[in-house]
Amino acid sequence: MTSSFTVRSAAGYEQLMGRWSRRLAEPFIAFAGIADGERVLDVGCGTGSLTFALAQSAKLDEIAAIDYSPVFVAEAQRRNSDSRISITQGDACALAFEDKRFDRAFSLLVLHFVPEAHKAIAEMRRVVRAGGTVAAAVWDHLGGMPSMRMFWDTIAARGPEARRSRHQYFFQPMMRPDALRQGFLSENLVDVEQTSILIRMDYKNFADYWEPIASGEGPLGKYVSGLDADRLAEAEEAVQAAYQGGEPDGPRSFVSVAWACKGLVPEGD
Repeated sequence: MTSSFTVRSAAGYEQLMGRWSRRLAEPFIAFAGIADGERVLDVGCGTGSLTFALAQSAKLDEIAAIDYSPVFVAEAQRRNSDSRISITQGDACALAFEDKRFDRAFSLLVLHFVPEAHKAIAEMRRVVRAGGTVAAAVWDHLGGMPSMRMFWDTIAARGPEARRSRHQYFFQPMMRPDALRQGFLSENLVDVEQTSILIRMDYKNFADYWEPIASGEGPLGKYVSGLDADRLAEAEEAVQAAYQGGEPDGPRSFVSVAWACKGLVPEGD
Protein backbone atom coordinates (compact mmCIF):
# COMPACT_ATOMS: atom_id res chain seq x y z
CA MET A 1 0.00 0.00 0.00
CA THR A 2 1.07 3.56 -0.59
CA SER A 3 -0.26 6.59 1.24
CA SER A 4 -0.67 10.09 -0.15
CA PHE A 5 -0.44 11.67 3.32
CA THR A 6 2.84 13.43 4.12
CA VAL A 7 4.12 12.87 7.67
CA ARG A 8 6.99 14.95 9.05
CA SER A 9 6.46 14.74 12.81
CA ALA A 10 3.85 13.60 15.31
CA ALA A 11 3.72 17.08 16.87
CA GLY A 12 3.14 18.71 13.49
CA TYR A 13 0.37 16.27 12.68
CA GLU A 14 -1.28 16.93 16.04
CA GLN A 15 -1.45 20.65 15.27
CA LEU A 16 -2.57 20.09 11.69
CA MET A 17 -5.17 17.36 12.22
CA GLY A 18 -4.81 15.24 15.37
CA ARG A 19 -6.66 17.70 17.57
CA TRP A 20 -9.58 17.67 15.15
CA SER A 21 -9.65 13.89 14.67
CA ARG A 22 -10.05 13.60 18.45
CA ARG A 23 -13.16 15.79 18.21
CA LEU A 24 -14.48 13.63 15.40
CA ALA A 25 -13.80 10.30 17.14
CA GLU A 26 -16.65 10.48 19.67
CA PRO A 27 -19.52 11.18 17.21
CA PHE A 28 -18.02 8.65 14.81
CA ILE A 29 -18.10 5.94 17.50
CA ALA A 30 -21.68 6.90 18.37
CA PHE A 31 -22.64 6.45 14.71
CA ALA A 32 -20.68 3.23 14.18
CA GLY A 33 -21.72 1.60 17.46
CA ILE A 34 -19.75 -0.22 20.14
CA ALA A 35 -20.52 -2.70 22.92
CA ASP A 36 -18.79 -4.11 26.00
CA GLY A 37 -16.74 -7.25 25.48
CA GLU A 38 -16.02 -6.66 21.81
CA ARG A 39 -12.77 -6.83 19.87
CA VAL A 40 -12.22 -3.80 17.64
CA LEU A 41 -9.65 -2.98 14.95
CA ASP A 42 -8.59 0.62 14.22
CA VAL A 43 -7.19 0.81 10.69
CA GLY A 44 -4.91 3.82 10.24
CA CYS A 45 -4.71 4.86 13.87
CA GLY A 46 -2.44 7.87 13.41
CA THR A 47 -1.36 9.14 16.81
CA GLY A 48 -4.26 7.32 18.47
CA SER A 49 -7.27 9.65 18.33
CA LEU A 50 -9.81 6.90 17.67
CA THR A 51 -7.86 4.17 19.44
CA PHE A 52 -7.88 5.89 22.81
CA ALA A 53 -11.46 7.14 22.37
CA LEU A 54 -12.54 3.53 21.83
CA ALA A 55 -10.88 2.52 25.09
CA GLN A 56 -12.97 5.12 26.94
CA SER A 57 -16.24 4.32 25.16
CA ALA A 58 -16.85 0.73 26.27
CA LYS A 59 -15.34 -2.14 28.25
CA LEU A 60 -13.76 -3.69 25.18
CA ASP A 61 -11.78 -6.93 25.39
CA GLU A 62 -9.26 -5.92 22.75
CA ILE A 63 -8.33 -2.90 20.63
CA ALA A 64 -5.86 -3.57 17.83
CA ALA A 65 -4.54 -0.53 15.99
CA ILE A 66 -2.35 -0.35 12.89
CA ASP A 67 -0.84 2.46 10.86
CA TYR A 68 1.36 2.64 7.79
CA SER A 69 3.56 5.41 9.22
CA PRO A 70 6.29 4.42 11.70
CA VAL A 71 6.17 8.01 13.01
CA PHE A 72 2.53 7.59 14.01
CA VAL A 73 3.02 4.08 15.39
CA ALA A 74 5.88 5.19 17.63
CA GLU A 75 3.89 8.14 18.99
CA ALA A 76 0.75 6.08 19.62
CA GLN A 77 2.81 3.42 21.37
CA ARG A 78 4.45 6.09 23.52
CA ARG A 79 1.05 7.37 24.61
CA ASN A 80 -0.46 3.97 25.32
CA SER A 81 -0.83 2.68 28.88
CA ASP A 82 -3.80 0.36 28.31
CA SER A 83 -3.05 -3.37 28.24
CA ARG A 84 -6.06 -3.99 25.98
CA ILE A 85 -4.48 -1.92 23.20
CA SER A 86 -1.85 -3.18 20.77
CA ILE A 87 -0.38 -0.81 18.19
CA THR A 88 1.69 -2.05 15.25
CA GLN A 89 2.83 -0.92 11.84
CA GLY A 90 0.66 -2.40 9.10
CA ASP A 91 -0.88 -2.13 5.66
CA ALA A 92 -4.59 -1.31 5.40
CA CYS A 93 -4.71 -3.22 2.11
CA ALA A 94 -3.13 -6.38 3.58
CA LEU A 95 -4.15 -6.66 7.23
CA ALA A 96 -2.04 -9.10 9.24
CA PHE A 97 -5.02 -10.64 11.03
CA GLU A 98 -6.93 -13.85 10.50
CA ASP A 99 -10.41 -13.93 9.02
CA LYS A 100 -13.35 -12.97 11.27
CA ARG A 101 -11.17 -12.08 14.25
CA PHE A 102 -12.92 -8.81 15.19
CA ASP A 103 -16.43 -7.69 16.02
CA ARG A 104 -15.84 -4.33 14.36
CA ALA A 105 -13.26 -2.68 12.12
CA PHE A 106 -13.12 1.12 12.00
CA SER A 107 -11.12 3.59 9.93
CA LEU A 108 -11.15 7.30 10.75
CA LEU A 109 -9.82 9.83 8.20
CA VAL A 110 -7.72 7.27 6.35
CA LEU A 111 -9.39 5.82 3.26
CA HIS A 112 -9.09 9.01 1.20
CA PHE A 113 -5.31 8.72 1.52
CA VAL A 114 -5.28 5.09 0.33
CA PRO A 115 -5.11 4.93 -3.48
CA GLU A 116 -6.58 1.40 -3.45
CA ALA A 117 -9.29 2.22 -0.92
CA HIS A 118 -11.52 -0.64 -2.09
CA LYS A 119 -8.84 -3.11 -1.04
CA ALA A 120 -8.79 -1.58 2.43
CA ILE A 121 -12.58 -1.93 2.75
CA ALA A 122 -12.35 -5.54 1.57
CA GLU A 123 -9.67 -6.26 4.16
CA MET A 124 -11.72 -4.69 6.94
CA ARG A 125 -14.66 -6.86 5.91
CA ARG A 126 -12.47 -9.97 5.84
CA VAL A 127 -11.28 -9.62 9.44
CA VAL A 128 -14.76 -8.93 10.87
CA ARG A 129 -17.09 -11.76 11.91
CA ALA A 130 -20.47 -12.33 10.30
CA GLY A 131 -22.91 -9.79 11.69
CA GLY A 132 -20.06 -7.48 12.69
CA THR A 133 -19.63 -3.85 11.65
CA VAL A 134 -17.26 -2.11 9.25
CA ALA A 135 -17.25 1.69 9.51
CA ALA A 136 -15.19 4.53 8.09
CA ALA A 137 -15.15 8.31 7.82
CA VAL A 138 -13.37 10.68 5.42
CA TRP A 139 -13.40 14.46 5.17
CA ASP A 140 -15.60 16.14 2.57
CA HIS A 141 -12.74 18.22 1.19
CA LEU A 142 -14.73 19.82 -1.60
CA GLY A 143 -17.93 20.81 0.18
CA GLY A 144 -17.33 20.49 3.88
CA MET A 145 -13.95 21.96 4.82
CA PRO A 146 -13.90 25.74 4.40
CA SER A 147 -10.67 26.05 6.39
CA MET A 148 -8.86 23.96 3.78
CA ARG A 149 -10.76 25.41 0.78
CA MET A 150 -9.62 28.83 1.99
CA PHE A 151 -6.03 27.68 1.46
CA TRP A 152 -6.55 25.94 -1.87
CA ASP A 153 -8.84 28.52 -3.46
CA THR A 154 -6.37 31.27 -2.51
CA ILE A 155 -3.40 29.31 -3.82
CA ALA A 156 -5.20 28.16 -6.98
CA ALA A 157 -5.54 31.76 -8.13
CA ARG A 158 -1.77 31.77 -8.57
CA GLY A 159 -1.56 29.36 -11.51
CA PRO A 160 -2.38 26.02 -13.19
CA GLU A 161 0.02 23.94 -11.07
CA ALA A 162 -1.78 25.02 -7.93
CA ARG A 163 -5.15 24.30 -9.56
CA ARG A 164 -4.02 20.76 -10.37
CA SER A 165 -2.98 20.23 -6.75
CA ARG A 166 -6.33 21.60 -5.58
CA HIS A 167 -8.20 19.19 -7.85
CA GLN A 168 -6.19 16.24 -6.52
CA TYR A 169 -6.95 17.29 -2.94
CA PHE A 170 -10.69 17.76 -3.51
CA PHE A 171 -11.24 14.46 -5.33
CA GLN A 172 -9.24 11.89 -3.42
CA PRO A 173 -10.67 8.35 -3.12
CA MET A 174 -14.02 7.94 -1.36
CA MET A 175 -14.67 11.71 -1.10
CA ARG A 176 -17.50 12.24 -3.57
CA PRO A 177 -20.97 12.39 -1.98
CA ASP A 178 -21.95 8.71 -2.43
CA ALA A 179 -18.50 7.17 -2.82
CA LEU A 180 -18.16 5.61 0.62
CA ARG A 181 -21.58 3.99 0.45
CA GLN A 182 -20.90 2.62 -3.01
CA GLY A 183 -17.51 1.36 -1.86
CA PHE A 184 -19.12 -0.53 1.02
CA LEU A 185 -21.81 -1.98 -1.22
CA SER A 186 -19.25 -3.09 -3.79
CA GLU A 187 -17.57 -5.19 -1.08
CA ASN A 188 -20.90 -6.90 -0.31
CA LEU A 189 -21.56 -5.28 3.03
CA VAL A 190 -25.25 -5.06 3.96
CA ASP A 191 -27.48 -2.59 5.78
CA VAL A 192 -25.11 0.12 4.56
CA GLU A 193 -25.80 3.59 5.92
CA GLN A 194 -24.00 6.86 5.15
CA THR A 195 -24.29 10.13 7.03
CA SER A 196 -22.43 13.39 7.66
CA ILE A 197 -20.68 14.26 10.92
CA LEU A 198 -19.98 17.90 11.76
CA ILE A 199 -17.35 19.34 14.09
CA ARG A 200 -15.70 22.75 14.33
CA MET A 201 -12.02 23.58 13.90
CA ASP A 202 -11.10 26.46 16.21
CA TYR A 203 -7.82 28.33 15.68
CA LYS A 204 -6.21 30.77 18.12
CA ASN A 205 -4.79 32.93 15.33
CA PHE A 206 -3.29 32.65 11.85
CA ALA A 207 -0.04 31.21 13.18
CA ASP A 208 -1.99 28.37 14.82
CA TYR A 209 -3.46 27.59 11.39
CA TRP A 210 -0.32 28.14 9.29
CA GLU A 211 2.55 26.65 11.31
CA PRO A 212 1.95 22.95 10.53
CA ILE A 213 1.37 23.76 6.86
CA ALA A 214 4.59 25.76 6.65
CA SER A 215 6.48 22.90 8.32
CA GLY A 216 5.42 20.53 5.54
CA GLU A 217 2.71 18.44 7.21
CA GLY A 218 -0.04 16.78 5.18
CA PRO A 219 -1.14 17.58 1.62
CA LEU A 220 -1.12 21.36 2.18
CA GLY A 221 2.34 21.19 3.67
CA LYS A 222 3.59 19.00 0.85
CA TYR A 223 2.51 21.66 -1.64
CA VAL A 224 4.09 24.64 0.12
CA SER A 225 7.33 22.72 0.77
CA GLY A 226 7.87 22.76 -2.99
CA LEU A 227 7.73 26.56 -3.20
CA ASP A 228 10.81 28.74 -3.24
CA ALA A 229 11.20 31.37 -0.52
CA ASP A 230 9.59 34.19 -2.48
CA ARG A 231 6.59 32.14 -3.59
CA LEU A 232 6.16 30.77 -0.07
CA ALA A 233 6.12 34.30 1.38
CA GLU A 234 3.55 35.36 -1.23
CA ALA A 235 1.39 32.32 -0.45
CA GLU A 236 1.55 32.97 3.29
CA GLU A 237 0.57 36.61 2.82
CA ALA A 238 -2.38 35.69 0.58
CA VAL A 239 -3.66 32.91 2.84
CA GLN A 240 -3.29 35.12 5.91
CA ALA A 241 -5.43 37.79 4.23
CA ALA A 242 -8.07 35.12 3.52
CA TYR A 243 -7.92 33.86 7.11
CA GLN A 244 -8.28 37.33 8.61
CA GLY A 245 -11.00 38.39 6.17
CA GLY A 246 -10.29 42.07 6.67
CA GLU A 247 -10.38 41.85 10.46
CA PRO A 248 -7.46 41.85 12.93
CA ASP A 249 -5.70 38.52 13.45
CA GLY A 250 -7.14 36.33 16.17
CA PRO A 251 -9.46 33.36 16.76
CA ARG A 252 -11.41 31.86 13.89
CA SER A 253 -13.82 28.91 13.86
CA PHE A 254 -14.62 26.79 10.82
CA VAL A 255 -17.26 24.11 10.43
CA SER A 256 -15.84 20.81 9.14
CA VAL A 257 -17.87 17.91 7.77
CA ALA A 258 -16.91 14.27 7.32
CA TRP A 259 -18.70 11.58 5.35
CA ALA A 260 -19.26 8.53 7.58
CA CYS A 261 -20.44 5.09 6.50
CA LYS A 262 -21.15 1.77 8.20
CA GLY A 263 -22.25 -1.66 7.05
CA LEU A 264 -22.61 -5.22 8.33
CA VAL A 265 -20.80 -8.37 7.26
CA PRO A 266 -23.60 -10.67 6.05
CA GLU A 267 -24.70 -13.51 8.30
CA GLY A 268 -23.48 -16.83 7.03
CA ASP A 269 -20.51 -15.15 5.36
